Amino acid sequence: MFKTIIEPFKIKSVEPIYMSSEEERIALIRKAHYNPFLLHSRDVIIDLLTDSGTSAMSSQQWAGIMVGDESYAGASSFEKLEKEIQDLTGYPYVLPTHQGRAAERILYSYLGGKGKIFISNTHFDTTRANIEFSGAEAIDIPTPKAKDHESEYHFKGDMDLEKLESHLKHDAQRIGAVIQTVTNNSGGGQPVSMENTRQVSALCKQYGVLFVIDCCRIAENSYFIRHFEEGYENHSYRDIAREMFSLADGGVMSAKKDALVNIGGFLALKDQKLADACTNLLIITEGFVTYGGLAGRDMEAIAIGLREVFDDDYLTYRITSTRYLGEHIRKAGIPVIYPIGGHAVYVDAGLLYPHIPANQYPGQALVCELYKKGGIRAVEIGSVMFGKYDDNHQLIPAPVELVRLAIPRRVYTQSHIDYVIEVFEHIKDNLHNVKGMKIVKEPKFLRHFTAHFEEIA
Repeated sequence: MFKTIIEPFKIKSVEPIYMSSEEERIALIRKAHYNPFLLHSRDVIIDLLTDSGTSAMSSQQWAGIMVGDESYAGASSFEKLEKEIQDLTGYPYVLPTHQGRAAERILYSYLGGKGKIFISNTHFDTTRANIEFSGAEAIDIPTPKAKDHESEYHFKGDMDLEKLESHLKHDAQRIGAVIQTVTNNSGGGQPVSMENTRQVSALCKQYGVLFVIDCCRIAENSYFIRHFEEGYENHSYRDIAREMFSLADGGVMSAKKDALVNIGGFLALKDQKLADACTNLLIITEGFVTYGGLAGRDMEAIAIGLREVFDDDYLTYRITSTRYLGEHIRKAGIPVIYPIGGHAVYVDAGLLYPHIPANQYPGQALVCELYKKGGIRAVEIGSVMFGKYDDNHQLIPAPVELVRLAIPRRVYTQSHIDYVIEVFEHIKDNLHNVKGMKIVKEPKFLRHFTAHFEEIA
């Protein structure tokens, strides 16, 4: 009814932003080896690097922190967290972890190993790294509809069912798990339909393969199901999430997303034998079963956040404000993955900079330009993050050169987002002067976090 997006909360604590000059930022990004991960946060004006762990917590969450039970064993805060997760997921076995990648490491190191494969709509970076570190192979099979970035189809996060059945027919014994990531982060933050999840579940049951939901943004995914999938118009967001969990054998969550907290995660499972094996790894690597690497106060905040995130007003604001950014930069001529997803806007840097080839990392060039022009920190999700080398050390590019603008939850107002839109308008006026990048230093795994770059003359 109204064009103005009103945040459904009031601000009672503020954090100052240093308004740096473009000259300062050019020197700072050079000092950081043209990698925004290596910048100091105090030198960033608008931080869209990630939505993970960057949420502003509510007054109720801060109040919960004050009553956190820090007992080593049998903490009442774990009882609250366990009850909340069991109510949401329907899974009896809950393993708390300090963040999502710890839960991934526990589950996929146990299920993985040399010769094993894992199938997903699209594995995200830490998921893929934990799988590959075990010696297994991570295979992505997104729906073919995901290739059309301009179509109006709303569930481009779906899995390719035809390819899934082919893998199950030929490799069922080798498949450690099938993983449905909701929303599909590496696939442009696109949602996954309930129908696709139901069919994936049926195929996994038919071939006796474990089916896992990567559920860190399941509340946002539930919004899209309710508004764009027939038959769910009158369902609550929480009930939609419950139905999706009922189709799987377990869930892995980074609570730093849709639990609205700054640290935490969990692994929840149906099967006792698998849960017992993972519990052994939890105790060895994370902590005792009733804290798993988390303080009691953090478990209190997660339990509260898992309720707050399904609030109708919150989810309307969350999805609408993300769409606001995407629609406006799209109107300004910036190519984006469309429709706009839940937690982020994904810019197609390959289309934006057609003069920069994939082996010169157009996405990395764009994230550097965003910082130079406006102090905006974003992340490349293209051939820096997902490119591989052949036997001759030649780059095998990622399918698409993306830059993700991940919006922290309950942190920025509409005026902040309007500023981001203005920065993109300035970038649009200076496309042909932007140079490609080359990697001069990189680690073996997750190179985008710490790699060093130089501009190509």
